[in-house]
Amino acid sequence: MGKGDLSKEKLVQMLSKMRRIRAFEEKADQLFALGKIHGTMHLSIGEEATAVGSIAALRPDDYITSTHRGHGHCIAKGADLKLMMAEFLGKETGYCRGRGGSMHIADVDAGNLGATGVVGGGIATAVGAALSIKMLGQDKVVLCFFGDGAANLGIFHESLNLAAIWKLPVVFICENNQYAMSMSVKRAFPIENIADRASAYAMPGIVVDGNDVLAVYEVVAEAVDRARSGGGPSLVECKTYRWKGHSKSDQERYRTREEVAAWKKKDPIARFEAHLIKAGIISQEEAHAINTEAQALIEEALAFAESSPEPRVEEIMEGVYA
Repeated sequence: MGKGDLSKEKLVQMLSKMRRIRAFEEKADQLFALGKIHGTMHLSIGEEATAVGSIAALRPDDYITSTHRGHGHCIAKGADLKLMMAEFLGKETGYCRGRGGSMHIADVDAGNLGATGVVGGGIATAVGAALSIKMLGQDKVVLCFFGDGAANLGIFHESLNLAAIWKLPVVFICENNQYAMSMSVKRAFPIENIADRASAYAMPGIVVDGNDVLAVYEVVAEAVDRARSGGGPSLVECKTYRWKGHSKSDQERYRTREEVAAWKKKDPIARFEAHLIKAGIISQEEAHAINTEAQALIEEALAFAESSPEPRVEEIMEGVYA
C-alpha cells in the first residue's frame, strides 16, 4: 500500500479523525480548567498525524496498544466518542465504567487493547498480543505506540529483542515528541535517531516526519504489510511535537515559547487540509464542514457524558483488579 492508493473517502476520513482528536483534546483542556476533571491528563494536540496516519494502515480487526497520551489513538481506532467522553468524565456509561479514566481507556471490540499510565507498559503487551496472533495462526498485526522516554527503558529493549527473535507481527511506533516530561531527547540519547536502535535487533528502523499524515501512513503501511506477511517487526520513529505540557501540572520551564510557536507552524491538520484543498480533493467549504461536524460530535459526546450516571459507591470496585 502507498499513499497514492488512498481514495477520497479514505482521505476525508483521515482528516475527519484528525479534527475529532483535536476537538476532543481542546474540550478536555476546557473541562479540566472548569474543575470537571480530577487528577491529571496528557494531551496530544499537535501529534494527530502520527495516530491517524499509523492506524489508517490497519484493518479493523488489527490491534493497537496505547499510552498515557492516548486519546488520539483511541479515536483514530474508531472509538465511540460518547463512550470515550463518558469514561473521561468517570461515568458509568464509559468504556471502562468510569474506572479507567483518561489514562486507561480501552476499546477491545475495536482492537484497542488499552492505554496505560505505566510508561512503556504497552510495549510488552503488544509483544504478547503479537505472540498470540502467531500461535493462533492469524494474519493480524499489532501497532504499539510509545514515546521517546519509553525508548530508554529496559522493557523497550527486551520487547524488541523477543519480537525480532520470534518474528512477531508487531510494528513499534515511537512518537518522538522531543521531551520525556521535561527531558529533551538531545540530552537523553547519544544518537540522533531512536530508530537507529532497530539495527541491534535486525529489524528495519525508519524515521518519518510525524506531522505529515500521508508520510506516516506510507511508512507504517509498508511495515504492516511486512509484519502481516511473516517478515517480522519494524521500528518507526515519528518525529512530532506536543503543543501542551507533559501533563496539567507541567509548568514548561524547559522549553521556550519560540520553540513551541515554531512547531505550531507545522500544524499537521492545517498542513493536511491545505494539501487536500490544493489537490482538488476537497473544497474549502468541505474542509469547514468537516471541522464543524467534529466540534458538533464532541458537544454531543459531552452532553451524553454529563447526563450519564456516576458509578454507584457500592459497586465502585467491580472490575478493578489493581
